[in-house]
Amino acid sequence: MKQPADKRRDRRPLALLLTVAGVTLGGLLVARYDDIAAGVQSLRQRGHAEMQRRGELEQRFRQGVVMLHARRYDEAAKAFHRVLQLAPRLPEAHVNMGFSLVGLAQWPAAHDFFATAIELNPEQANAYYGLAVALEGLEDLPGAIGAMRTYVHRSGPEDPFRRKAEAAIWEWRARLEQARPQIEVPANASPARPPTGAPGSSSGSTDGKDPG
Repeated sequence: MKQPADKRRDRRPLALLLTVAGVTLGGLLVARYDDIAAGVQSLRQRGHAEMQRRGELEQRFRQGVVMLHARRYDEAAKAFHRVLQLAPRLPEAHVNMGFSLVGLAQWPAAHDFFATAIELNPEQANAYYGLAVALEGLEDLPGAIGAMRTYVHRSGPEDPFRRKAEAAIWEWRARLEQARPQIEVPANASPARPPTGAPGSSSGSTDGKDPG
């Protein structure tokens, strides 16, 4: 038996509806794929930029260390300035910038960089060494002694700078003794002097061998 013509015609709207739905879903799928592709591309671009940043960071840091070894403190400071632009919370960079400024006798700025390094990482032992040297340059011997004692406390017995730190503490204490009012010192007492061969001030220890 043949179906009535009106029932055969009823299938056309359904087919059209399925076609429209397929196109719509396909459009949604394409749009979603485009969004994912754009996100992946953005991640790749950010990843590439991060790789470039890390590459320059390492290059500049190494350059600064080489300049410290060569006692070219101005160039070292420029290198570490760029390092800190790339990684402002890197305590080692603050320490090495501080040593660069010690070499340039810029004591207040050096003090601030060492202090910032300690704020970022209280376990950064060589920051206390540098802070002590900067405080000596600022003529704050009690502060210098305190900072250097902290360095000695935090450094290991095998630390090559431990003896220099202990010698600096001895020297600074002797200078404080000399600075006391004369009434506290017997009239026939001779001025305190460092032992023969003892290192002098640690302000000259900012070559590339300094910790950091």
